Amino acid sequence: MQTITVEILHKNALQLLEDLEMLRVIKLRRDKTQAAAPIDWANLYKGAMTKQPLQEIDTQLDELRNEWA
Repeated sequence: MQTITVEILHKNALQLLEDLEMLRVIKLRRDKTQAAAPIDWANLYKGAMTKQPLQEIDTQLDELRNEWA
């Protein structure tokens, strides 16, 4: 028996590996020491919205609410 480490590059690859495990061709061992990297939400959405005056935001919210009424 031989042990190798595989880096998943495509989401469908994991499904293929699980299919091979179901056929008893391979055995998957998930490494518990490797936690998912925390998401840096600040960098992910940085610059997505521009700063607006509070009055302008209130006006936009009122317009949106009136569209549904």
